[in-house]
Amino acid sequence: MITIIDDDEAVRVATESLVRSLGFGASSFASAEDFLGSSLLGETDCVITDVQMPGMSGVELRSHLRARGDLTPLIFITAFPEERIRRQVDAAGTFGFLAKPFDGNVMIECIDRALQARSGPAPA
Repeated sequence: MITIIDDDEAVRVATESLVRSLGFGASSFASAEDFLGSSLLGETDCVITDVQMPGMSGVELRSHLRARGDLTPLIFITAFPEERIRRQVDAAGTFGFLAKPFDGNVMIECIDRALQARSGPAPA
């Protein structure tokens, strides 16, 4: 299951459509708080989240998850690709930092890396 969190409904719908077209299950939320209050928290294999949202930001969400011991891979998307934010999320082992509008092929590569890391190395 891949979870998309973005306060922009158009971005949520488009990203969820992309994820489903790849054959993955997807769910979406308008806020980090909605996701944290959901039953999908423990079922998510990868989170695609906006950086800047009302309430809890994507960066704050990552910190919250890590404090709980949740190592779910995160991919960040943003309309404001500031270098300061990029450094902040890259330092935490992020699987992507994409500027909106993002290239679907780049998102697919990020998802593949995140899911591969989540499942561990392939057996030899």
